[in-house]
Amino acid sequence: MYQEPIFLKPVFQERIWGGGKLKSMFQYAIPSNQTGEAWVISAHPHGPSEIINGPLAGQTLADAWNNHRELFNKESNRSEAYPLLVKILDADDNLSVQVHPDDTYARKVEKQPYGKTECWYVLQADSGSELILGHHAKTKEELVKMMDEGKWDQLLQRIPVKAGDFVYVPSGTIHAIGKGIVILETQQSSDITYRVYDYDRTDSHGNTRELHLEKAKEVTNIPHQASVFDQKQSQIDDLQIKQLVKEHYFTVYHWRINGQVTKQLDADFLQCSVISGKAEIEINEQSFAIQKGDHFILPHGITTYRLAGDAELIVSHT
Repeated sequence: MYQEPIFLKPVFQERIWGGGKLKSMFQYAIPSNQTGEAWVISAHPHGPSEIINGPLAGQTLADAWNNHRELFNKESNRSEAYPLLVKILDADDNLSVQVHPDDTYARKVEKQPYGKTECWYVLQADSGSELILGHHAKTKEELVKMMDEGKWDQLLQRIPVKAGDFVYVPSGTIHAIGKGIVILETQQSSDITYRVYDYDRTDSHGNTRELHLEKAKEVTNIPHQASVFDQKQSQIDDLQIKQLVKEHYFTVYHWRINGQVTKQLDADFLQCSVISGKAEIEINEQSFAIQKGDHFILPHGITTYRLAGDAELIVSHT
């Protein structure tokens, strides 16, 4: 039985809106100062994370999922894709306004296993930073008319954000991360994006990016409804736990350890991202150092572990 964390190497994605904060905040060796995303826990074919320790070192998380389902307490069903994807995004400029489909639409139209429901934990935000979350249209006819006429200021709903805020973005929600924001995103393992509006930007070759307005009109939730959920808080020894969201696709927590705790693995497997500080995990008397910028999975088969140090983590499971 696998008795250690599975540490993962990020996969970087350069974007027209990316910057250099993934280097300055996390000391990552990014490919350029236009790096928008680090896919830090990923089995998606567009950027699978590499395992960097243990008997599976050098393989990808996708390899582990396909060949060692026991690590995730799953049956060997090769048709099922790894369910989740964790990213860190650096928005040095506004992201495009976009919307994602649900599972049914993704499977029927895109022939992909998952749609995309996601959520964001804000790691850093410049003063005055805003997100786009939702729209003001009351009917589909009104939505289509405002899109077709380019009335974006009237259509789009904006909200201010600061570090420590949490935002839940169900499939069908029009949204965009604003300039000056760094987030950790937990989402379904999907890369389907329908771009609604891109500020008429051009790339280095003078080309605008493709829009997907007809599909966006089909999948957008109308009217927009703000999500309400119970963010329960609890404490086990020196570990403060805040449940950020619990829903069909994932449960996400913010952990704050200042001291030590002995805890059971109470999920099939646990995805962990260290967002500040340093700590160690002890499993069967073997210790593993963790620090800001580390990402790992606690696999099925680990029954009990000890966490000690001074750190914050975002933790998730299905």
